[in-house]
Amino acid sequence: MDKDRVEGKVKDIAGRAQRQVGEWIGDEEAQVKGAAKQVEGKVQNAWGKAKDAVKKSSTSEADKDQADREEAERRRNRAANE
Repeated sequence: MDKDRVEGKVKDIAGRAQRQVGEWIGDEEAQVKGAAKQVEGKVQNAWGKAKDAVKKSSTSEADKDQADREEAERRRNRAANE
């Protein structure tokens, strides 16, 4: 899991808590700051998810390329042994 996903989730939770406390005590500034921190966390989390998806996709492509090369090598070996 990407570091940005973890940090983003922490900010999201902290922002949610700050916003909720602001609601309980009637502090609009705390509510706004908490909501902003939540949004920041959600954006950072989404960025981390995107990076993970790219990493997974490139790993999948690399694995597929390696499997294709291995299969081609097996076919060449079989043809050479016949």
